[in-house]
Amino acid sequence: FFRTYMTEGIILVGPNGCGKGTQAEHIKNAFKYCHVSTGDLLREQIGLGTELGNQAKGLMQAGKLVPDELVNGMVKDKLKSKECAQGFMLDGYPRTATQAAKVDDLLKAEGMSLKGVLNFRCDDETVIERTSGRWIHKSSGRTYHSVFKKPHVHGKDDVTGEDLYQRDDDKPAVVAKRLADFKAITAPIIDHYRSMGKVTDIDAEQDMKSVKEDIQAVMDGKPAPSTSMIDAQIAKLKRQLTWLEARKFW
Repeated sequence: FFRTYMTEGIILVGPNGCGKGTQAEHIKNAFKYCHVSTGDLLREQIGLGTELGNQAKGLMQAGKLVPDELVNGMVKDKLKSKECAQGFMLDGYPRTATQAAKVDDLLKAEGMSLKGVLNFRCDDETVIERTSGRWIHKSSGRTYHSVFKKPHVHGKDDVTGEDLYQRDDDKPAVVAKRLADFKAITAPIIDHYRSMGKVTDIDAEQDMKSVKEDIQAVMDGKPAPSTSMIDAQIAKLKRQLTWLEARKFW
């Protein structure tokens, strides 16, 4: 059967800690878009033992990077699958301007369209705070956060009283370096799609409900509620007050 409509989709861009994963789940459920994450895609293809998956597995076992050609092939197969018939959501890909050009070519060749790019924007301090405050109880996997989900006793698991530890990847200096790298790599991608009129900036510092409402409006072709400058300034002041109160600066 020939496709009687053009499959469309979106691209999500944002650093770890911006809430992108939570909102991706909402988009998937609300709009029936398939969620295409290259990490999940690699694991899926390797698990299924596909030709592309086996090639990727061999490269990864040899400590080599999976080339764009292989990843593009996996993305192409996924987008053409029945799962993505109602729409697609690319998350974490493309990561470079070269990959963005490949995605553009792929969509054009397959008769698909890009509805837009959601750019989740967060202050560096917010991202670092959200992602560097995680502490873990090793044997159970229980997680805590130094600001949002504090243990009853600092540095101790609530259930066992045992010590909590912080992964190297969650330490502030590592998170800051990773964030700087992310911004340097993705800036050209945002510029590329902004020149095409495809980018909508999402204020990801809001609470989850407000971000969800903004995305819902944008997906429905309406202005995001938070785009009002006055409302945005009031919301920012409220967040700053909450931040100060959490640290008991007065």
